[in-house]
Amino acid sequence: MMDKKLLQRIESKKKDLDKHRPLPKEVLEELRKQFEIELTYNSNAIEGNSLTLKETKLVLEHGITIKGKSLKEHFEAINHKEAIDFIEDMLKGSITEDLVKKLNGVVLEKIDDRGGRYRDINVRILGAVKSPPQADKVPRLMKEFIEYAQANPEKLNHIEFAAVLHYKFVAIHPFVDGNGRVARLIMNLVLMKHRYPITIVLKVDRKKYYDCLKKADLGDVKPFVNFIGYCVNRSLDIYLSTFRKGMEYISLTEAAKDTPYSQDYLSLLARKGRIDAVKLGRNWVTTRKAVQDYMKNKRK
Repeated sequence: MMDKKLLQRIESKKKDLDKHRPLPKEVLEELRKQFEIELTYNSNAIEGNSLTLKETKLVLEHGITIKGKSLKEHFEAINHKEAIDFIEDMLKGSITEDLVKKLNGVVLEKIDDRGGRYRDINVRILGAVKSPPQADKVPRLMKEFIEYAQANPEKLNHIEFAAVLHYKFVAIHPFVDGNGRVARLIMNLVLMKHRYPITIVLKVDRKKYYDCLKKADLGDVKPFVNFIGYCVNRSLDIYLSTFRKGMEYISLTEAAKDTPYSQDYLSLLARKGRIDAVKLGRNWVTTRKAVQDYMKNKRK
């Protein structure tokens, strides 16, 4: 299902990361904080929260109230951090209905008193290819979802499985609110169980994210699986850049020096996944090793 080259790249990086375990405690804690703030900011921003990354950090780390931002937006940040802590405590357990309901309850704490309860109303999603199922079908569909989550009947690899679970969950849309955030948290629960770093869907990739979900609605889940694969790849790159020499990130302008390539050409390669590169904010960055590997492979 997943692009073979992408999967090989991810598996190679995962093995490399595992070789560094146990990771230095201080470095691991710093990375964990960084990723929790990034996940909270991006996941909420995708749903319309206007807190910036810096403001999210201030709310979570210092309890500061941001002027001009709603109380709901503050609770969304605080709750999401609590939800990450919740799934980290659940890594050794199975995915159950009780876990999913509690997770939604944490996400919607002090925001919506319907948190943790399946919706009893029908809903429509603006711009979606198809509408979520009728409310009376949700309990049965969620039981089937949990059975699938506990069995992985298609024997998918960990990343494929996490992505498919994400899609299946949002397709059911079992709650009145918080479905996208819960789906991304469930996806991370699966990945973290298998010792992958927290995986973040960036706000700047929101359109591509929704486009891939629409393709899945039309019956082709592969683009969404690959999209999540690239998100996993980004997290692995960030972790490895902390531990491996020669893996420090540089701008594409810097990377283009001493090569026959322009910054624009490297940007094209990055967008197509032809070189190892990650997006930090709105900008692509890569490593000298990634460009050198591309040049070697091209000569072959």
